[in-house]
Amino acid sequence: MTLVYLVAGEASGDVLGARLIAALRARQPATSFAGIGGERMAEQGVASLFPMRELALMGLLEVLPNIRRLARRLREAADDVAARRPAVIVTIDSPGFAFRLAERVRPLGIPLVHYVAPQVWAWRPGRVAKIRARVDRILALLPFELPFFEAAGIPVTFVGHPVLESGADAGDAARFRAAHGIAPEERVVVVMPGSRRMEASRLLPVFGEALRLVSARVCGLRPVVAVAGVVEPMVREAATSWPAAPVLVTGLAEKHDAFAAAAAGLIKSGTSSLEMAVAGVPHVVGYRVNPITAAIVRRLVKVPYASLVNLLNDAPVVAERIQAACTPAALADELTRLLTDPAAVAAQRQGFATALAKLRPPHGTPSDAAADAVLHMLEAQRA
Repeated sequence: MTLVYLVAGEASGDVLGARLIAALRARQPATSFAGIGGERMAEQGVASLFPMRELALMGLLEVLPNIRRLARRLREAADDVAARRPAVIVTIDSPGFAFRLAERVRPLGIPLVHYVAPQVWAWRPGRVAKIRARVDRILALLPFELPFFEAAGIPVTFVGHPVLESGADAGDAARFRAAHGIAPEERVVVVMPGSRRMEASRLLPVFGEALRLVSARVCGLRPVVAVAGVVEPMVREAATSWPAAPVLVTGLAEKHDAFAAAAAGLIKSGTSSLEMAVAGVPHVVGYRVNPITAAIVRRLVKVPYASLVNLLNDAPVVAERIQAACTPAALADELTRLLTDPAAVAAQRQGFATALAKLRPPHGTPSDAAADAVLHMLEAQRA
């Protein structure tokens, strides 16, 4: 029986891993799976080696206090790979942990695929040489990543972006409003503060104050917060001071229903922006990290935008308010514009269509394309 070992370090990677498992199993039912993941991968039968949440850290100052625990988990993962001897290893996003693990297990000679190209094209391009030494193939989500990694001598396959099969555009607005007693005249604003504790702790106070400012300008504002399990208690506590009691949604289907009911979104930087684009929800992006981390990143970043919608359009389709610019007043101004200016909404939605057209793989779904790439690796190894 072929064993595929998958390693996901956060919620988005857990979803990718689960979809990849399902696509691989549909092609080769006898395939077995092991590794590190969360709830979605557990639903596919993968018992995580240790809790995935222990890897969901970001930023220099956020990682440093946990460095000894992370080192122990790295040893455990490497030892587990050595004991199981899988046919292929698929690391998913979380490059800090993934590439350290790849370096540890490289001497075993097991093919290693990294799913979700690290954003070295955006910052620290000098890291590409280390990546070349640690992985056998990259599965890229973005079309402009293909020529970048090919030029660096790293085998790469563009598989398309999984947001296209997320179902973010399949929600039911009427069902959501009925379930939560939201009147037709109320303006739903979806708030997405992130799935990591550190990012949510920085964004929630800013987002809450921005909503207070907007509620004084726009009648009937109703915030809806999409939360991941680890930040739910934090969100509940922060929301006690918001101008209107928010609806908290945790399930994927309910989140998509909220998207369908939404007039606008106030979200963190990242894949959330693409989810909003698929659902057609106009939004503003805000983000803050530790000031020291931000100072380091500013010196290394090589791209003009944080939002993938903007990068794919090469234009500021979505307003970005990052770090010092991420203030309640700035976010409130942009959110008010989206709630009151139909032309601004139409312009964003036109940009969404342009961006999403560039994210489709040549054939099938992104999960299909990723599974085919992994199977091709296995076939090449056997040959």
